[in-house]
Amino acid sequence: MGLNIIGISALYHDSACCLLQDGVLVAAAEEERFTRIKHDPSMPVHALRYCLETAGLSITDIDCIAYYEFPETKLARQLWSGYDIEQPDLKKRLDPTRPEREIRELLGYHGRIEYVGHHLSHAASSFYFSGFQESAIMTVDGVGEWATTTYGYGKDHEVTMLEQVNFPDSIGLLYSAITSYLGFKVNSGEYKVMGLAPYGKPIYAEQLRQLITLKEKGQYELDLSYFDFISGNKMYSDKLIELLGQPPRKPETEISQFYKDISRSLQLVLEEILLEKVNYLYEVTKSDNLCLAGGVALNCVANGKIKEQGPFKNLFVQPAANDAGCALGAAAVAHTRLSGQSIGQKQMEHVYLGAEYSNSEIRRVLEATSLNYEDYDGDNDKLIERTASLIAHGKVIGWFQGRMEFGPRALGARSILADPRDPKMRDLINAMVKKREGFRPFAPAVLEEKMLEHFALDAPSPFMLRTCQVVSPLDLPAITHVDGSARVQTVSDKTHPLFTALIREFDKQTGCPIVLNTSFNVRGEPIVMTPYDAIACFITTQIDCLVLGNFVIERSKNSLAMLKVIVNNLNEIEKSYAVSDSLYTFI
Repeated sequence: MGLNIIGISALYHDSACCLLQDGVLVAAAEEERFTRIKHDPSMPVHALRYCLETAGLSITDIDCIAYYEFPETKLARQLWSGYDIEQPDLKKRLDPTRPEREIRELLGYHGRIEYVGHHLSHAASSFYFSGFQESAIMTVDGVGEWATTTYGYGKDHEVTMLEQVNFPDSIGLLYSAITSYLGFKVNSGEYKVMGLAPYGKPIYAEQLRQLITLKEKGQYELDLSYFDFISGNKMYSDKLIELLGQPPRKPETEISQFYKDISRSLQLVLEEILLEKVNYLYEVTKSDNLCLAGGVALNCVANGKIKEQGPFKNLFVQPAANDAGCALGAAAVAHTRLSGQSIGQKQMEHVYLGAEYSNSEIRRVLEATSLNYEDYDGDNDKLIERTASLIAHGKVIGWFQGRMEFGPRALGARSILADPRDPKMRDLINAMVKKREGFRPFAPAVLEEKMLEHFALDAPSPFMLRTCQVVSPLDLPAITHVDGSARVQTVSDKTHPLFTALIREFDKQTGCPIVLNTSFNVRGEPIVMTPYDAIACFITTQIDCLVLGNFVIERSKNSLAMLKVIVNNLNEIEKSYAVSDSLYTFI
């Protein structure tokens, strides 16, 4: 048997697990998808079971578990910050023995554990899956153990960390502090700030530049008098409020132009900082390639600016750039330590690494619910033709196909789809389906072979990690942001043939090779994983049709009373299904 390595990120947020077999990534999933707890930080017991069962392994077949940070080093930073390790509510969270104890007790693993630094895990998650033989690497997040930003270089099977910026100086925490000031949740609302920014003007950029001093090489320094995150109860101090001249926005209240302007100013300052630092990194490495990871690398607007205005010819961003992706990096580093070789991965082409359900499994669920449905089992062509027609006629579709995506983006496996040409569609989905803020944009999924006709892209964008200008001759109001941009996903037969076939059929019926694509979930909940999750989301929102495997369920063909009964019964249905199913008994 070959080398089996489990990678784990856990006990902070976005807990996840992956499995490398002889350097090949065969499975990966976030724990939140199983527990239905958004950003679940707990030890990924369910995700581990999924990874093992996918490969037909038991825990005794695992040669090594790689953990994504050094607990003792992290504790040193926490103690420096003034946290009292004896406080009852903090004692468990600050316990450096907890990761190993839970790996042993909760996962039942008694073998070798490799600890990999947090930012090395980020760096490795990007470099080893980039396909580059050599590359500059930059990681940017809130904080790991001590590092908040790192600069590195990868070549063959080695990643060398060249320089780092240490806590409390942090670009990620700067962005999060303003996120909090704007009334959004830290660690989850930063992407809302990015989406809000185009509605404002950067008239407060000069004030925000006062929060940070850019220094030589890769260094920078925050003016800590404006912040209170070290040991306080909030991210920012009263001095920041005085600087900006208005009180912080209360969550869920109206967003005035002032807060939109703050968002735009913050985004501009972030882009300025990142561009200066990638230019520095280029001077050090002289590489044509750049790998990015860390939570800040999910800022697709900044990524676009780095690609367009930065010195690097080629850019790879880890699709799961947040802490979930550290599981991949930790596993890859452990593989190199144990084997002396790189994982040998070509550039990551897809992230369809999660759970999947057969049509026979889905049929059993549907039969247990009494839902009326159309059966296209064994006839993908008719399924595709029917679904494309529904989208063309203005229906909002819940699309549940194949293996679930790993990472924060829905990429055509667990997606909500609609017609991008419908001017009412964005507001409709935001209000009635996603139940979220109306300013939030939606992404287009476009056939790769036709991307240049509609978007100003210089390369495919399969992971929705860059924005660009919409240049389409078609009017695409549902996916075009207020500044004329879009966060594009390019789709090809190689990575998701069924989703590609759907868009191709939609193009055939309408002349539009693009669909609106957003994640299959409602605000505050993880993306759906199981057929039950999909049915519950379908029933409790205003999604018109659910395409669940090869079955089509239309809301109009099911009575409202019956749908309510089904929602009430879903828990019991799931219990009976889980007991009888051999593959997903852990769900």
